[in-house]
Amino acid sequence: MWCWMNGEYRRAEDLRISPFDHGYLYGAGFFETFRTYEGNAWLFSQHMDRLRTALEEYRIAMPYGDAEILEVVHQLDVLSGGHDGYFRLNVSAGVHDIGLAPSTYASPTVIVFRKELPPTVRGTEKKAVWLETPRNRPESVVRHKSHNFLNNVRGRLELPSLKELEGIFLTEAGFVAEGVTSNVFWVEDGTLFTPAIETGILPGTTRAFVIELARSLGVEVKQGLYSQEDVERADELFVTNAVQEIVPLSAIGDKSFLGASGVCYQKLHGSYMQAINEMKEGGQ
Repeated sequence: MWCWMNGEYRRAEDLRISPFDHGYLYGAGFFETFRTYEGNAWLFSQHMDRLRTALEEYRIAMPYGDAEILEVVHQLDVLSGGHDGYFRLNVSAGVHDIGLAPSTYASPTVIVFRKELPPTVRGTEKKAVWLETPRNRPESVVRHKSHNFLNNVRGRLELPSLKELEGIFLTEAGFVAEGVTSNVFWVEDGTLFTPAIETGILPGTTRAFVIELARSLGVEVKQGLYSQEDVERADELFVTNAVQEIVPLSAIGDKSFLGASGVCYQKLHGSYMQAINEMKEGGQ
C-alpha cells in the first residue's frame, strides 16, 4: 500500500512514527476518510473544513493546503495503478515530551493512507442491531473525528461483521445516535428523520449532503431527539458514510423495512449518483 508522510511517498511497511508523538500518547489527533471517483475526491472541501475546525480547537498546525493534499491523493492513485481509492488523511499532534506541556502543536505528523476500495454493489442491503454500548458524550461541543475512537471500537466488537450488519448506538438517555461508522436516517410517512447533532453524533459530511439533497427534492427533513420506538415505526431506514455512500437497511432486530425498494432511498440514491457524475464530468 502506498502512503504519504510529511512530504514523502512511502510504502506502508516503511512508515514510522515516534512513540513520543502526542497522537499516540494522548490521542491528540484527527482524521478524515474519503474516496475518489475517477480521480476526483468526493466532498473534499467539506472534509477539510471539518478537519481544520478540529485542528484549530486543539491548536494543532496543518502545514499543507488543500491543493497540496489533493495532489497527494492524485499521485497515490497513480502510484496504485490509476484506480480510485479509499483515503485516510491523518494529522497527529507531533513529537513532544511526556506530559501536557505544549500550548500549541507546531510540527504535526501528517499521513495520507490509501487502500483499495472494498468491492461493493450499490443498493446492497444490510441489517442492523441496536448496540448495548451507549454512545459516549463528545469532549467538545461538537464531536470531532479524533483518535479517541474507543467508543466506536467497543461498539464494533459487538458485531460479527460490519460488511453485512450495522450497529446503531443509543445515547445514555436512550436517544438514537448513529452507526459505528455511519450516520442514520429513517423515513415515516414521507418525512426524513435523522438525529440532531446535539445527541453527540459526528456531523457527517455525507449526512449534510444527503439532508441538502432531500430538501432539494422537496422532502421534509426533521432533526431532533428520537427514541428506538420512533425508528421502529418507520417505513425506511438507511445509513450514510463517505465511502459506502447511502446503504439501505432491510431490518433492525425483528423490525423489517423497505430497504432498497424504498421510495425515498431510491430518490436520494439517484440524486446522489447524479451529483457524483456531475463532479466527474466537471473534473472537480
